[in-house]
Amino acid sequence: MRRFVTAAVFVLPFSLTAQGFPPVAAVARVTDSLAQAFIAERGAPSVAIALVRGRDTITMRAWGKADLEEDVAATPRSVYRIGSVTKQFTSAAVMQLVEQGKVKLDDSIATYLPTLPVAWRVVTVRQLLNHTSGIPSYTGIGPAWVRRWGEEMNPDTLVALTANMPMWFAPGTNWRYDNSGYVVLGMLIEKITGHSWGNDIAERFSKPLGLEDTRECLATPIVPRRARGYDAAGNGWTNTSYLAMSQPYSAGALCSTVGDLAKWNRALNTGHVVSAASYALMTTPEGAAAASKYGFGLSRDTIAGRPMITHGGGINGFATGNAWIPSAELSITVLANSGSARSDELLKQLARAALGAPLEQPPRVLPLAAANRPRYVGVYALALPNGPRDLTVAEQGDNLTAQLAGQSAIPLLYLGNDTFGVGFDRALRFIFTMDGARAAKITLLQGGGRFEGPRK
Repeated sequence: MRRFVTAAVFVLPFSLTAQGFPPVAAVARVTDSLAQAFIAERGAPSVAIALVRGRDTITMRAWGKADLEEDVAATPRSVYRIGSVTKQFTSAAVMQLVEQGKVKLDDSIATYLPTLPVAWRVVTVRQLLNHTSGIPSYTGIGPAWVRRWGEEMNPDTLVALTANMPMWFAPGTNWRYDNSGYVVLGMLIEKITGHSWGNDIAERFSKPLGLEDTRECLATPIVPRRARGYDAAGNGWTNTSYLAMSQPYSAGALCSTVGDLAKWNRALNTGHVVSAASYALMTTPEGAAAASKYGFGLSRDTIAGRPMITHGGGINGFATGNAWIPSAELSITVLANSGSARSDELLKQLARAALGAPLEQPPRVLPLAAANRPRYVGVYALALPNGPRDLTVAEQGDNLTAQLAGQSAIPLLYLGNDTFGVGFDRALRFIFTMDGARAAKITLLQGGGRFEGPRK
């Protein structure tokens, strides 16, 4: 269930502090309202939030249940899987090795891992870090991977899942999010250091930075205060599908707490993890990654007119939002124990509140007459950065849905003037270009990108 997060309160203008930001107490009240609304609207069984501006901790709290079966309340020290937020830890470890002269960004990966599949060997370390390698991702092979979720796998087995598949594109010529690329980076860390990736992260970051609950989140060790993951099912919840946690590995296997990630955000973004030059590389999209705003394990975005360094994480039963806004020294972390939680949308609302910007409100949805729905129904060849994909618009009950090939259908909300939105992303738009009585083209506006597709 994906819903835009709104607080059940009206947010009135704040009295600003000397720095131009709302007072801590006022932001804390809004945060509480947003979190309670998130739980009430079934965003997840629980949500933990850390909101730290400068040296002021605005919020370090949790709401809801970390474990429904045992009726365990979530706390700020509840430990959640953080999914792909793991990637910034892996990329920071690689950059430390670069600073030490042990790895070169523009070396081919075969310099260090000569037994990788032949087609992969020409890929550079830089291309692995920013998802421009073209290596096919094991998480993108559909049922061939899903049916093996229960198997513990070592890195060589993960590589073998796509070793015989063609490259997505020539290395460095395009961008596509790639978990196999980050698996290879974990293998690189192990080869250079002689330690397992999980132990390296613990010794390199967790212990020296005081990240007491940040660790490789394997299933068998006892993890105190471990939250359980859930999926929405009708009006209730089910336990999430089992995933052997050796599989996400260096692309997504860490778990953590909101307090640990607040510490990490400040350390990474204020020069206590990597050098200024390395940090600039991690946060500056370049080449084929520029259009996707992706650096090395981190993305660039804007919120309320301010640059934001961010990366989310989604993994079975959990969804994470994590961001740093440099101009305000603002750290925001949202951990939720539902795979469908819109942690990223809640994060953006929290950022607006802490910055004194108005909260976003959902668009006004209009009725769409049944006689007008067929005008939009059809299949459109949507031109996406990674190649064209079919987008099917169909009638389902009293509504229209949109379904991108390989994904589930999502309900469309009519906003007028042949324009539709969705409930989980306030800014996303589907705009239809009409030719007489039916649509001839669809335009998708999402994440600052514009993607068009003619009717097939």
